[in-house]
Amino acid sequence: MCGIIGIVSNDRHVASLLRECLKRLEYRGYDSVGITTIYNSTLHTKKDKGKIDEIHRKLNFDTLPGHIGIGHTRWATHGPPSKRNAHPHMDCTGKIAVVHNGIIENFLELRKQLEEKGHVFQSDTDTEVIPHLIEEYIATGYNLADAVRETLKQLKGSYAIAVIYAEEPDKIVCARKDSPLVIGVGEKVVYCASDIPAFLPMTNKVIFLNDGELAILTPYSVTVQNLEGEVLTKEVKIINWTAEMAQKGGFPHFVLKEIHEQPRAIRDTLRTRQEYVDVFVESIMKAKRIYFVAAGTSYHAGLTATYMFSKLAKTYSQAVIASEFPEFIGETLDEDTVIVAITQSGETADTLTAVRHATKYGAKILAITNVLGSSITRLAHHTFYMQAGPEIGVVATKTFTTQLATLALITINLARQNGTLTDVEAKQLFEELYQIPAKVKEIIETHEERAKTLAEKCYLKNNFYFLGRGISTATALEGALKLKEISYIHAEGYPAGESKHGPIALIEPGYPCVFIAPMDETHKHIIGNIMEMKARGAEIIAVIDKSDQDVSQLADTAFKMPSTPAIFTPITYIIPLQLFAYYVAVKRGADPDKPRNLAKSVTVV
Repeated sequence: MCGIIGIVSNDRHVASLLRECLKRLEYRGYDSVGITTIYNSTLHTKKDKGKIDEIHRKLNFDTLPGHIGIGHTRWATHGPPSKRNAHPHMDCTGKIAVVHNGIIENFLELRKQLEEKGHVFQSDTDTEVIPHLIEEYIATGYNLADAVRETLKQLKGSYAIAVIYAEEPDKIVCARKDSPLVIGVGEKVVYCASDIPAFLPMTNKVIFLNDGELAILTPYSVTVQNLEGEVLTKEVKIINWTAEMAQKGGFPHFVLKEIHEQPRAIRDTLRTRQEYVDVFVESIMKAKRIYFVAAGTSYHAGLTATYMFSKLAKTYSQAVIASEFPEFIGETLDEDTVIVAITQSGETADTLTAVRHATKYGAKILAITNVLGSSITRLAHHTFYMQAGPEIGVVATKTFTTQLATLALITINLARQNGTLTDVEAKQLFEELYQIPAKVKEIIETHEERAKTLAEKCYLKNNFYFLGRGISTATALEGALKLKEISYIHAEGYPAGESKHGPIALIEPGYPCVFIAPMDETHKHIIGNIMEMKARGAEIIAVIDKSDQDVSQLADTAFKMPSTPAIFTPITYIIPLQLFAYYVAVKRGADPDKPRNLAKSVTVV
């Protein structure tokens, strides 16, 4: 996610302080950086693509004059990484500057309206509509705070923003909705930032903004209002975190922080522009052969998608491990083939090699990635960007669930277009899908302690089976992968029906078997598999629907999930398995953020 900092001081030049604050937000990931200050009623800006130190050597941020300013590290979502797309963004008068984290869903509509009024845009970003809208309101007599408030009422989507105006050089106006923003209160200086580490060395006095709240900052005051202009009373809290703890939002590890970020990440992914979905659907509908090509966790997402396509869209597809793709598929590719390449980083060497192989035969390449401007985007005909934000932990958590959310969006739209779902059925599924972020939040709140307790019970086990049927097979594979990656326990995922063709030979009293058992058409069969394992003394751990009494009675431990259509259960049912793997790793003394022998992006074949 983007990093935001704003500082308004009584007497100090803030440029170097802004730069230092942005350095403390580098862990969030970024591709460009910029700072704007006010001096003598004029905005002064330096920004470019690249890393903070690199740009500072070239431009020297510290020479920017003024006692007030805003800064930004950008994680690209709309428009490629470049100087013109770097924040802050300005209005036509050059007097209003804005930094923004989030996604403005209706920016194309707003941009068209503003262009019709004569506004000239300088970037490809969704953010730039914000200063132009503020400009419109100021031109009719509004002050900055009121102009920002009216602008926010027009925005659909998520935002954390900080705004400065050359004609009101003593204040910053900031606001948030579904994106983080906190305020730091110092001596004759006030800060706003997307995360506490930015200003923690200067002050540990913090005000937390809630969604739908706006704050007016001066060197001596913080006034918080709702979007109707009513003044709110906010508590100043004292943060006793170390700088390292603050980077992790108070969590002991990035992995746990990122598990907790999944409701936001999924919600932002589901807000993606419809045209990105439409171009995928159009290409897939023209294809005679469809392959999902990926590695590791991304392969499990692709495998899930094959079940989604078959179940909802009545469309055959095949998931292929990227490193095996050239040999497995060979020369059977042609221009009627679509390759859906799934890669969190966009730099996975095996996936890039598979895509280059397919390109030689004229196949259409569709990419799903989390990193705008990555290598896969230059090879693909079309790219769908997930909105997970940077993932610092080596193992995939929020990028897996956002991949699944992306694939669910594509599947429902495909099924509606090819007629296997009616508009009414598709609408019902969309409504269910949009409830997933809230359900994921509920699961984390309800089951984190249970996952921790189970980990304390099982952390000395040497082997685990993860078993599922149908679409839950992919969930079982991913659950096993998470456990082995960060706890170093041998764990295998299998189709549950296959377990009696060999794996069951290893079962002995106390052997842990994790069953993923939603209430779908496979339910009665997986009960039989559970009973087979239980009869041989296995310890049964089950992830089930909250209404499932049958498996609940058979299980030694049950994670009871909120009801959701079976096609979406991989998104929700993986959450307790992520938490379990994390707490097992911690109990065993492993570092879950940096598992041995693994890299975040595997760039060698």
